[in-house]
Amino acid sequence: MQRLFIAITLIVGFSLGLSAQEIVYQTFKDTRIVNTHSVETLKAGMMDFRVGHRFGDIAGESGGWKTLYGLENAADISIGFDFGLTDQWMVGINRAKGAGPLRQNVNTFTKFRLMQQEDGGNKPFSITILGAGTVSTQAKTPTQGSLSSFAKGAHRLSYHLQVLFAKKFSPYFSLQGGGAWTYRNIVAANDVNDLVSVSLSSRINFTKALGIVLDLNYPISELRTTENGYYPIMGLGLEWETGGGHVFLINLTNAEGINETDYLPYTQTNWLDGEYRLGFTIARLFKL
Repeated sequence: MQRLFIAITLIVGFSLGLSAQEIVYQTFKDTRIVNTHSVETLKAGMMDFRVGHRFGDIAGESGGWKTLYGLENAADISIGFDFGLTDQWMVGINRAKGAGPLRQNVNTFTKFRLMQQEDGGNKPFSITILGAGTVSTQAKTPTQGSLSSFAKGAHRLSYHLQVLFAKKFSPYFSLQGGGAWTYRNIVAANDVNDLVSVSLSSRINFTKALGIVLDLNYPISELRTTENGYYPIMGLGLEWETGGGHVFLINLTNAEGINETDYLPYTQTNWLDGEYRLGFTIARLFKL
């Protein structure tokens, strides 16, 4: 009888082991892709120091040899810190030069993973929600009607809300989609405060540490058309996890701004006109 009980216990345990749900990790290597946040969040107790840089146009009227293909210009620069509060919840803050009409921006965000993909379970993909805010700290200008005249203090503020869905199909390929709403408290007379956009991103791995990342952000608006001088935001990057907590991303994108409240409403640069730029992001993780 004792032997029978032991045998049944072993069989049940083995069966449960076969049907166990395995959590899928590293759908993306980093918490960002090129322009877009990824579904990834920092582990609890981790701090991520991040430096981002966007140069000027490589080609077109503002690029070429006269600006060393954009390397002599800086479209945007960002320095900040992200913190993992739990394994599913992170927050961050950065200061960015800014590329739109509002500059010297302090950007904050909070990101929470609602669901994480499992193999063999009822969670076939991951879901993450992002909330971000921006405050412009630039000096008030005396020109009436300009966005930086700041008739009200609230005019310095912009907001962004985004839902991200992602699936890791294999160790070599991940895909992410998302929908977002961006709100600016002050806009030009011919613009609207609300802006809805969608995004599509992917990662293609060559090795465990090296891969290509791509993303596309498309504002959905009657005003943001190519006829009005606005273009979809596209990014292509080479991502390298160097070990020891370092992630290095070198990228090409037509976005000048680094943060969502900057590049989504204001991108008027076109890949086909040579108005794309070299950029890089350096991220270093620390255990707190």
